[in-house]
Amino acid sequence: MKIAHIHVWDKKNKGDHGIVLSVHDILKNAFPGCTIFDFPLETLKSPTEKSIKRINRTDMVVIGGGGILYRYFTPYNITGIKKITPPIVIFGVGYIRETGSKAMNSMEKKSVFALMRRARLVSVRDYYTKQFLQKIGVPTKKIGLIGDPAVFLEKKEVRNPLLEKPGMKIGLNLNYSGWLGFGKYEHAILSSYENLAKRLQKNGGRIFYAMHHPDERKILKKLRIRDMEILDYGAKEQMYAYSKLDIVIGMMLHSVVMSFGAGTPEVNVGYDIRNKNFAKFIHCPELVIGTENLTPDLLFSRVRHVIKHKNEYQKKFQKRKNSIWKLHENYIKKIKDEIRNQKGLHTGQVRNYRA
Repeated sequence: MKIAHIHVWDKKNKGDHGIVLSVHDILKNAFPGCTIFDFPLETLKSPTEKSIKRINRTDMVVIGGGGILYRYFTPYNITGIKKITPPIVIFGVGYIRETGSKAMNSMEKKSVFALMRRARLVSVRDYYTKQFLQKIGVPTKKIGLIGDPAVFLEKKEVRNPLLEKPGMKIGLNLNYSGWLGFGKYEHAILSSYENLAKRLQKNGGRIFYAMHHPDERKILKKLRIRDMEILDYGAKEQMYAYSKLDIVIGMMLHSVVMSFGAGTPEVNVGYDIRNKNFAKFIHCPELVIGTENLTPDLLFSRVRHVIKHKNEYQKKFQKRKNSIWKLHENYIKKIKDEIRNQKGLHTGQVRNYRA
């Protein structure tokens, strides 16, 4: 079986790359022996005859996951979408509208609607994305809610003696990879992180910085935290590193998605509605603090609460992760049924996969 996977083509961003790797693992385990051909998301915006021909030689087109419903990637080319002949499956995608940014215009929304209409199956990662699709006219019954595939990214062990040492280990992450609003909240963010680190280090805590994008190194020069160890691995190795931390305070959405997937309690410094929606989706709305409300005392108070109730959050995370996996399982079953219904395609062996 041949699968075309259209996705964000950014290996520098651990979240984007982690989503791709997780979707690949899920597909390969659901369809043993399948071959996956990768296409950049820009293929939907500016398709070429060559790319359409390559896509049409496959048996299924999987689009996503990740934040593909984003002004940067739209409008999609409606004519090009109509030329795609294999069944299209939308896999756990998200809608992005950062604080202070403009909403999609009518042409961009129309192109998103055209893609969803052409797709045989549609699934999204959060309530916010589902509501967005509903507002532009996609039938509610067509929209499946399955969560973010990166939750199930497989861990790959990495050797770091500092991660094995006893004592409280705290992970930090900032978003400095294109969010235009950072400058407005820079002082509140940096002072809150510095205050938190100082108070936790005073009690023996060890501070780690979890890198998710190379541009974060620019802002790290301004972050005055002594003895901070940087964690900068591949996506699967970063997932393993998260599993060794006691708590993560993150801004990049997938710093907290991966932390949740690794079973590590987290506090989400939200710069976007999607951050708040992730906290809502995992049934822990108290774990997000909007940048507009962030203060050093509030961040410390929230982190202290989470550390105090670490075991409870770990149990809650595992329970919710199990329920999210059931949503994925049900969606994978629908994909298998869709493939079986395609004439002339030998589905051969299909098997259940558990993360």
